Amino acid sequence: MTDAVYITDHFDSGNIRVIDSSDPSNVRLAIKHDNESEFYQWFHFKVHASAMREYRFIIENAAGSAYVDGWQDYQAVASYDRNEWFRVPTTYENGQLVINHIHEQEVIYYAYFAPYSYERHQDLLQACQESPLCTLKHLGQTLDGRDMTVAIINRSDGPEAENTKRPVWIIARQHPGESMAEWLIEGLLMRVLDDTDPVASAILNEATVYVVPNMNPDGSVRGHLRTNAVGSNLNREWLTPTMEKSPEVLLVRDMMEQTGVEIFLDIHGDEAIPYNFLAGCEGIPSYDDEHHAKQSYFIEQFLLASPDFQTQHGYPENEPGKANLSMATTWVGERFKCVSFTLEMPFKDNLDLPDPDYGWSPERCAHLGEALCQPVLKSLQKHNK
Repeated sequence: MTDAVYITDHFDSGNIRVIDSSDPSNVRLAIKHDNESEFYQWFHFKVHASAMREYRFIIENAAGSAYVDGWQDYQAVASYDRNEWFRVPTTYENGQLVINHIHEQEVIYYAYFAPYSYERHQDLLQACQESPLCTLKHLGQTLDGRDMTVAIINRSDGPEAENTKRPVWIIARQHPGESMAEWLIEGLLMRVLDDTDPVASAILNEATVYVVPNMNPDGSVRGHLRTNAVGSNLNREWLTPTMEKSPEVLLVRDMMEQTGVEIFLDIHGDEAIPYNFLAGCEGIPSYDDEHHAKQSYFIEQFLLASPDFQTQHGYPENEPGKANLSMATTWVGERFKCVSFTLEMPFKDNLDLPDPDYGWSPERCAHLGEALCQPVLKSLQKHNK
């Protein structure tokens, strides 16, 4: 008689379909598509089974996922307490992702990367407003009726003072399955709001910082990889967003038009590349020597701020005039003629500083968010308008 294996994804950001769980050594699974979309790769599921025995979970449709290269040398994460997420033995073979793991307790969670729950998202915003430096602005609602909120961080009181400061915008998680983005934002926010931190104080002497920790709360809760409630890839909606398809982008873009933007950062995760890197906006029509100099200086300062950042691995630069202006970084860079970057982090590990137990982790994301404050400050000081 085999042990019973119970599997569910009926919780925040859950995603898995059970094909057959009758054999613990051959549990057959599949990842569900994003709603109204062909994208899929994010998984997050709970297993209830006997402790102290080995289980084999086979995700049979891995070969059809959005980024198949992401499975090479990838290790899934698991957690017993939903706080500590560690890597477990994982292989990609014959088009299937296979997790082999001995359960030490009866209940365990598996995920593509450490989840950042909607509850934690709300807790983060509420923690921010406890600081006298921060106010929360309600921008509107998503298609599923969730709040779109921007945290506005400024040393001075009153809207008049806010408007005299230089606008720095940071958004994250346009692609909901890239949960490392909100872990980074948490680290960044905690540093910017630390009134004993000299870097944070210096930033707020210069700038008002606008932070949207989660651009896609609907997709996050639904367990999507890349799209919102109706299958829109938000990072392809910046030219012509609508309230019907992409209210998240339209609401944030409208506020940017009111404030202006001097530095913009869009935080993401990359499935395949096991390094942290920036992608700029070299291919936008207005890109010139001045823009290049500002962009290069930011990169130089980020290299000094964190050994987890590097420039040897990343995306190829767009050819002049060939940038896709429907993406946030390129649209913002062109519209506001500002320093504008996409920051990518790995789902796997940072091979410059690997960690066999945890891989690239929430803690490392938070530390990188803290380090990101340094190039923001140096760029503000270097290019003082």
